[in-house]
Amino acid sequence: MIPYQFIKRIRIIFAFVLIFLIALAGKITYNSIIINSMLTNKAENLWNRSFPIMGERGFILDSNCNPLTMNEPTVSIYAIPHQIIDKEETSRKLSSILSLDEKYILSRITKRSSNVSFHPYGKKIDNDLAKKISEMNLKGIYLVNDNLRVYPYKEYIAPLLGFVGIDNDGFAGLEYYYNDYLKGKNGSLEYMMDAKGGLLKNQNYSIIPPSRGLDLKLSLDINLQNILEREMQNALMKYNPKEIVGIIMNPNNGEILAIGNRPTYDNNKYKEYPQEVYNHILPVYNTFEPGSTFKAMTFAAALNEKKINMFKDTYYDKGYEIVSGRRIKSWKKGGHGLQTYLQVLENSSNPGFVSISRKLGPTKMYEYVQKFGFLEKSGVDIQGENKGIFFHKDDFHELECATTSFGQSISINAVQLVSAFSSTINGGYLYTPHVGKALLNSFGETVYEFKYEPKRQVISEETSGLMRYALESVVANGSGKKAFIDGYRVGGKTGTAQIVEDGKYLDGRYLLSFIAGAPMNDPKIVVYFSMKEPKNCIQYGGTTIGPIIKTILEDSLIYLNVKKDFNNQINKKMTWMDENMINVPNYIGLPRKKVSSFHFKFEFIGEGNTVIDQLPRVGEIIPQGSTIMLQMG
Repeated sequence: MIPYQFIKRIRIIFAFVLIFLIALAGKITYNSIIINSMLTNKAENLWNRSFPIMGERGFILDSNCNPLTMNEPTVSIYAIPHQIIDKEETSRKLSSILSLDEKYILSRITKRSSNVSFHPYGKKIDNDLAKKISEMNLKGIYLVNDNLRVYPYKEYIAPLLGFVGIDNDGFAGLEYYYNDYLKGKNGSLEYMMDAKGGLLKNQNYSIIPPSRGLDLKLSLDINLQNILEREMQNALMKYNPKEIVGIIMNPNNGEILAIGNRPTYDNNKYKEYPQEVYNHILPVYNTFEPGSTFKAMTFAAALNEKKINMFKDTYYDKGYEIVSGRRIKSWKKGGHGLQTYLQVLENSSNPGFVSISRKLGPTKMYEYVQKFGFLEKSGVDIQGENKGIFFHKDDFHELECATTSFGQSISINAVQLVSAFSSTINGGYLYTPHVGKALLNSFGETVYEFKYEPKRQVISEETSGLMRYALESVVANGSGKKAFIDGYRVGGKTGTAQIVEDGKYLDGRYLLSFIAGAPMNDPKIVVYFSMKEPKNCIQYGGTTIGPIIKTILEDSLIYLNVKKDFNNQINKKMTWMDENMINVPNYIGLPRKKVSSFHFKFEFIGEGNTVIDQLPRVGEIIPQGSTIMLQMG
């Protein structure tokens, strides 16, 4: 029998041997699996190389999918420092071609990095430079595919679109605002190299493909934008103002159909312009006293609260009103005399609007300023919107209420004004103004549609109907006559506001403006146009801006296929300065010898004795003495 003590020793020895074997097995496993894996990963990290493949940026499109931006293929320079043997010589040769300092290039290619780029002049280089570098056959220097953002309309639409930086990130405008959607995702070429920088044998390369950004479809219509841009450019050349702002909006949903300003810039060459030009989108950045254009909202508030009957109630304009010791004068010396409140709006009488402000009172007036959206940003999807300035409710009293009623003592931006005006004629609904309409994939399929519901109803449908009539009457009978268009029921409000700087009104320096919509029986568009300190013109919004508004509206409505209606519009009140306008009779079917008129001249086109067509058409209203073209057959 084996003694117990001997058995105990054997067990202890066996336990030690077992522990040793387990430890040895663990060590072998650790070395063969974990350490080997770590060493392999480190080796692969030393051997692995990756070249970026640039993701293409999505396009910005107008509402009809016309491209407003483009991408041109180009190349950028990359270097693999480990492969460059003579770094000084390589730096010297690259510096002789690129606008880069030799020391900067050397500092880049001596970095302990798998690959390096050369900012900014080694990015997106032109074909001639690329060809020269390729012909040098510099070891370790590579040309990698890239793309360059191009803006085909140049100065047109530039403030809205903005631009991208050297790495295809949006820096301004919609490029910045919608950058997360537009920006493509970069891919890469992954491969392994040996210690000498050559491709490692028996190792395949792999490609992580780039993905293209989404396309951004706008509410903008390039045809309407071109009309607006043309008129802004004409006004700039004719009147040389400091600034111009123009907007065309669909009043029924807040879609911005065209928008722009002067000064502008070419976003392909934005670095050549001052920052204040390319960083400021004036329709949202600039805030200003709107002047008499604001009267449309005051008038709508008074009608909605049933404080006035615009056809029956009257006001006697003696030329001024005294409010809290301050004399508020009419633009017409001696005033307009006895008027209905509709005529107060037509004549843009400041004392008459003081009367309206007293009927509303400070509490209601402040409430409607807020309802129309002037105490908050409009929420437009354009970079850099400023809210404007207005009184705190506790500081809003009789005088502030009076001056606000005719557009003084309140500071707003142009998009806020157009949105509020739209609500007075669209049934009373205030919409969030916007340019973004949808996001599309590279196949042109809609992946997301932006939804914009009305913020609130500001005035009733009934009040909005009255406003459409009142604003049409302003254009037919009042200060807006220069915007009257035969056959299109135009309604609007003029504005002539003194410019304020450092809290003081500047003598002889004005912001002229006009806001109008058409047709008033079924509004399709609202147009706003303003000029700051125009020269060589009459300093009244109605006189100077009216003809511009007329041209924009007429061309836009024709483009939108809005039919003329000569029967239902309010007839224009004629003055001795107006041309005598006459309806065009029907000459179709008449023999040539019976074509005659005391009012018109005729031009006969073609052969034959019978009129088969005519221009202008039957029923159109044209100036006396105009020529009618008759097609004979």
